[in-house]
Amino acid sequence: MDTADLTRAIAAAASIAASLDLPTDGAVVLHDSNRLTLRLTPCGVLARVAPMGQAAQFEVDLAQRLAEAGCPVGTVEPRVGPRAYHHDGFAVTLWTYYEPVTPHVPPADYAKALAQLHAGMRRVAVASPRFTDRIAEAQEIVADSDRSPELTEADRAFLSSTLDCLRRTIEGRGAAEQLLHGEPHPGNVLSTAGGPLFIDLETYCRGPVEFDLAHVAEAVCEHYPDVDRDLLDACRQLVLAMVAAWRWDRDDRFPSGRRFGEGLLRLLRGGPPWPTLDVVTSRLGSR
Repeated sequence: MDTADLTRAIAAAASIAASLDLPTDGAVVLHDSNRLTLRLTPCGVLARVAPMGQAAQFEVDLAQRLAEAGCPVGTVEPRVGPRAYHHDGFAVTLWTYYEPVTPHVPPADYAKALAQLHAGMRRVAVASPRFTDRIAEAQEIVADSDRSPELTEADRAFLSSTLDCLRRTIEGRGAAEQLLHGEPHPGNVLSTAGGPLFIDLETYCRGPVEFDLAHVAEAVCEHYPDVDRDLLDACRQLVLAMVAAWRWDRDDRFPSGRRFGEGLLRLLRGGPPWPTLDVVTSRLGSR
């Protein structure tokens, strides 16, 4: 968010918290992208603030249903109702804040929690987009020169062809599909006293579990049962291609996004083996 929207978003979260008798005299920005994540103090509530129109209420409802199904997910703040609150053009949801107990979740624990999440998701029947919808969103960015004005025509054609080919390859394998987190990368899993918990369910979709596994480290995949390694490899390449498209979006707010976009295109042109996202982030972030 720009500075003006950031100030308004923080004020909206503080106003709503005050109306719910949650003492608030400050806010710590934990993450700022398409939505803002804040820790409100001293009440210790996690607030997520998004422009009106995003599916904030659905994320709350989904989290409630997944928790009831035994999934390891972050829960809604118990002192308030499970709903999205609206103020000054923003939708605000309030969540439990978990103090981290370790900097990183051990791979075996990560894999066990992700398998538990997937098992619970198979018991929850909700209408959901397919993983191919995520591909279509990336393709729209690539196809529209107004949305990706800095992408060269050669790179535009290459990225478009890559996304289309990978969609057909993955669909052609006919793997079983189920409800997924959509982006269970390390930034969306918390190390808590009660074990790993997944957050940020806005990216939920339906697809093969390998699509979720393509977002985590290889060490995690090694502990996950019954992985189709060829399908995982294709999904890893797909995730790299989608992330590359997002980095070329004119409205992308990712730090050093253009540098990452260029690096991802080099990786995709270089061919396999396909690195995991954590390796790519470390490699490109160190330059």
